[in-house]
Amino acid sequence: MNTLNKKELIIGLAMLGASLAYLVLAQQLPGHDGVDAATVPKLLAGLLSLLGVMQLISAFAKPKAAAEHASPVPTEAEEQPADVIEPKTVLKTLGLILGYMALLGPVGFPIMTVVYLYLQFLVLTPVNQKARHLTYLLIAVICSALIFLLFREAFDLMLPAGLLNNFI
Repeated sequence: MNTLNKKELIIGLAMLGASLAYLVLAQQLPGHDGVDAATVPKLLAGLLSLLGVMQLISAFAKPKAAAEHASPVPTEAEEQPADVIEPKTVLKTLGLILGYMALLGPVGFPIMTVVYLYLQFLVLTPVNQKARHLTYLLIAVICSALIFLLFREAFDLMLPAGLLNNFI
């Protein structure tokens, strides 16, 4: 097993261990029949466990590069994948998250979620690709409205309406 697969195995085991510990803690939450405070933590623990198992499976899978006998020098037609994460993108994302958290109460969930999602889409749009503003705005508005209504109607939990308090 090469070094890369050992790292993958360690990450998978750590993820699976953390998810099982989280599941045990989620089981201890008080609850009742139906959707309650323990539903989302249990769902997240299950999904994290699934990711851990998938990570373990990928650790034992044969790497593509070893399976294929490719030339060590890439040709001009082959492009190297761009796995570089720019620090500016990470800092912009952190700034957006902090701004979202700071303004969530006074401005409200629906407006701040639309603003956050739209700006995050712009941040994550590759530099060489044209931003599709109308599409980004439409996705942000629909997601914000659906999440707000889901929490209000299905879960009977009120998210802060902020500036829209008199209208909603």
